[in-house]
Parts: sequence; structure tokens; C-alpha cells
Amino acid sequence: MKVSVEADKCVAAGQCVLIAAEVFDQRDEDGVVVLLDETPGPQHHEAVREAALVCPAAAIHLAER
Repeated sequence: MKVSVEADKCVAAGQCVLIAAEVFDQRDEDGVVVLLDETPGPQHHEAVREAALVCPAAAIHLAER
């Protein structure tokens, strides 16, 4: 799995961080998403998929390998 984010679309809801904190974080100044791991291990795949689904801005994109 390869993860990418469109920071300019992010609305800083923080759902991704709540669901997959090992993969996503938020900038302190404005809460915009920060991608910590663009190729997370299999143990994180389910959480990352859920984070992408619940993102209100659809700013998280996944490419399954």
C-alpha cells in the first residue's frame, strides 16, 4: 500500500489521526494532515483504509500494491 495526501484539500478534522496515528499526524499551526509513513506495514492497512473512507475532504489516497 502506498498512501498520499492532498494537504491543500484537508479540512483539519483529525479523523485520520484518531484512526491511524502511526501513519498520520496534524500540523500544530493549522491542523492540516501530515503523512508520517507513505508505505505503512500490513498491520496498519485496515486503519489507513478506514481513515481514507472517513476523511470529510477525501484528501487521503491509497494505491494498493
